[in-house]
Amino acid sequence: MNGSRIAAVGHYQPARILTNEDLAELVDTSDEWITSRVGIRTRHIAGPDEPVDELAAHAAAKALASAGLAPGDIDLVLVATSTAVDRSPNMAARVAARLGIPSPAAMDVNVVCAGFTHALATADHAVRAGAATRALVIGADKMSDVTDWTDRTTCVLVGDGAGAAVVEAADAAAQPGIGPVLWGSVPEMGHAVRIEGIPSRFAQEGQSVYRWATTKLPPIARKACERAGLTPEDLAAVVLHQANLRIIEPLAEKIGAVNAVVARDVAESGNTSAASIPIALSKLVEQGEISTGDPVLLFGFGGNLSYAGQVIHCP
Repeated sequence: MNGSRIAAVGHYQPARILTNEDLAELVDTSDEWITSRVGIRTRHIAGPDEPVDELAAHAAAKALASAGLAPGDIDLVLVATSTAVDRSPNMAARVAARLGIPSPAAMDVNVVCAGFTHALATADHAVRAGAATRALVIGADKMSDVTDWTDRTTCVLVGDGAGAAVVEAADAAAQPGIGPVLWGSVPEMGHAVRIEGIPSRFAQEGQSVYRWATTKLPPIARKACERAGLTPEDLAAVVLHQANLRIIEPLAEKIGAVNAVVARDVAESGNTSAASIPIALSKLVEQGEISTGDPVLLFGFGGNLSYAGQVIHCP
């Protein structure tokens, strides 16, 4: 068993939906202004009594149920988040406690919007090395906690939620699973996406991020496909970080996945940072838009100007 695969996925979003019309009552904006610039119509917002670990635990429980597994079957919990309020216990330990996972390795991964694909690669490496047999990999963020709701350039973007995947050992020779990761960063431009200060607030240099994402990332995403032994034309779906439609659509086009479904969940969910890729992937599976075994490119990018991408095969 020298490979790994995603056995199941799940997602969770808070019940409260914030529309563009709602935002127009808070700041000088409109539905037309928001949709024309970022393509977002609605977003889910967690309440004050819904912390990050609760969002994460709901998504993880759904993934476990879908995989037909019990909490005791998990020996590694990884939570990708950049919006945890407390330093310790970390979100992974709190999720494990909520779910009753008895004695896992429990780690948080903070690579902001690319957090889930980094955490997925980490789980893949741990399973391949024999350090874990089954892992819960979760992307969860409560962006509403770090948002300046008087800044119309950022408050129109964000949403809250969580997505999760169960990763387990697999025979790499018998079935495709999780492909090699291609990851990196541009540290000298890390200031372009920030969650800084006390209280912490989200800010970004939108034009710089747009230019970087649409010009520098397409060849990197294509190389991630090459590492999996595929071409972009072979892909059944492309799940990019759900930043906004004005980044997702040109980036997907430049990657060249002409036969692929392109996830556009950002229109309904907003930018949920590390949660965006697993939420979008889970919805594609749930809605039957991709089938078991289909090759799917996951590609996260954003804070730190970090990126990580890999081809996975649909559970």
